[in-house]
Amino acid sequence: MKKKIIRIIVASLLLIGAVIIEKNCSLEVYWLLLIYLIPYIVAGYDVILEAIEEGFKGNLFNEDFLMAIATIGALCIGFLPNTETEFLEAVFVMLFFQVGEVFEDYASDNSRKSIASLMNIRPERANVEENGEIKEYDPQQVKVNSIIIIRPGEKVPLDGVIIEGNSALNTVALTGESLPKDVSVSDEIVSGCINISGVLKVRVTKKYEDSTVAKIINLVENSAQNKSKSETFIRRFAKVYTPIVVICAVVLAFVPPLFAQSFATCFPIWLNRALTFLVVSCPCALVISVPLTFFGGIGGASKKGILIKGGAYMDTLSKVSTMVFDKTGTLTKGQFEVSAVHPDKITENQLLHLVAHAERFSSHPIAISLKNAYPNENDSCSVMIEKEIAGQGIIAKINDKTIAVGNTKLMDALHIQWHDCSKVGTIIHVAINDEYAGHIVISDKIKSDSKSAMQQLRNLGINKLIMLTGDKQEVAKSVSEELGLTEFYAGLLPQDKVSWVKKIVEENKQISNNNKVAFIGDGINDAPVLALSDVGIAMGGLGSDAAIEAADIVLMDDKPSKIATAIKIARKTLQVASQNVVFAILIKVLVLVLASFGVATMWMAVFADVGVMVLCVLNATRMIKIKNI
Repeated sequence: MKKKIIRIIVASLLLIGAVIIEKNCSLEVYWLLLIYLIPYIVAGYDVILEAIEEGFKGNLFNEDFLMAIATIGALCIGFLPNTETEFLEAVFVMLFFQVGEVFEDYASDNSRKSIASLMNIRPERANVEENGEIKEYDPQQVKVNSIIIIRPGEKVPLDGVIIEGNSALNTVALTGESLPKDVSVSDEIVSGCINISGVLKVRVTKKYEDSTVAKIINLVENSAQNKSKSETFIRRFAKVYTPIVVICAVVLAFVPPLFAQSFATCFPIWLNRALTFLVVSCPCALVISVPLTFFGGIGGASKKGILIKGGAYMDTLSKVSTMVFDKTGTLTKGQFEVSAVHPDKITENQLLHLVAHAERFSSHPIAISLKNAYPNENDSCSVMIEKEIAGQGIIAKINDKTIAVGNTKLMDALHIQWHDCSKVGTIIHVAINDEYAGHIVISDKIKSDSKSAMQQLRNLGINKLIMLTGDKQEVAKSVSEELGLTEFYAGLLPQDKVSWVKKIVEENKQISNNNKVAFIGDGINDAPVLALSDVGIAMGGLGSDAAIEAADIVLMDDKPSKIATAIKIARKTLQVASQNVVFAILIKVLVLVLASFGVATMWMAVFADVGVMVLCVLNATRMIKIKNI
């Protein structure tokens, strides 16, 4: 781009020199042509060469060809009888065309930089521990189960599990979230994050090509392959449009003079109009600005931790009228937590203490949540598991007490009178020495921004918010009512979810083809439904291979509010693309009509082509720097 700017400056100075010579010296037309040819060639030699090269490839009708034929015609028209020279206009048209190209290059570079900022997550090296020594390797050479050392300030090169150390990770490149993520032993970490504070020793769990960073880079680099309908239409339109305008220009140059009294007298006039017509008709404003708008939108979204696999999905997302959600891991955290403790004759602390001991050796998610609620259970108490009954619970001997922890089936089997609970969730009943001691409520917590996310979606005009879950009816009802969902269906198996999404998609199509259905899931067990919907959105894609593979759009953090952000970006992108199309076509049609009647000058043609292209490109660059969405 710098070389092109230097060429434009040099050509401009040479053009000023040519104008000064023309004004102060009486030269023959041939000498003037030679003088003006110097800045013309400096400014536009690459356009001429590109037009010739594309012509040999069979792609004759392109913007370079139109610009070359129009400007060469303008250089030659002064040699026809009763005509004025247009050397200055010819050079100016080529100069302005190159200025427009600079704007396009600048906008494209900015958009690529926004994408490239995501590419900076690519790690350059991995510090591998071998026989007590640390050696540097290319991440692609590191094997699974190798031990790597990540120092403060270094990028996490590979996915793995922390086996020693604790630190905070900067995940902004992946998620757009500026708040650091604290990690410690046993936590999984993914490549692409930056280690902020402590030294971490990590056991590698995936090869580089299977790592999060490799998948994300591949996804973004290939996003341009899935073009939107708008981009595809513009490309097809240009292929048909360009030959038509060339034929129209030829007809405009030769047919009207045939009906005049003197062909020789009229031909230069109509040839000039035809050349102006060619300059105006160049479709570069459309061909450049529309794909650039989508490219900018994808880059802007990536800065916010939203990976969109192509303009086609952005197109669909902008038309979504129905949102279908998985519950666990999407609207809720997907982690059981103790939400209430109701003791009977003992304290809450005593109840949690005994239950944590009873569940000490279990790895069941509910057992883990009970142990997490009382993390200080590692004391001098003696614990012996007497019986573990599948589907009911555990009976344990803690010191001199027999503790029964389980559901109502276990209580009934032990003939213990239990109390029901008004709270929604999984109820864990406890008995001490065959006497009821109370119960603990376990539930899956709703994410902190799920409620605000649903309100944002309603504000965007998405009034059908449906939840599909395999959880119990009462749990689903509670979540649905709290979030203000329009419908929910509970107790579903994976195949049931597929059937429901099929039905919802068909119902929307019957209303209108523009009514699109989005499914939002955690990307791990929802792959079939993600693929089946009009657009699949994976929540919590950070580290989830299935999410990155199955979904059309991946939200790299765990926030439902990013769904509304993605829709806003998609709609804004389509809006900007539409503005460019309407503006470019209206100006071109107007000036084409004026050119046909001889009213438009070559300067008006320059504005209708290069001026419109610059304005459209500048409009498209708004998508690269998305701030207030």
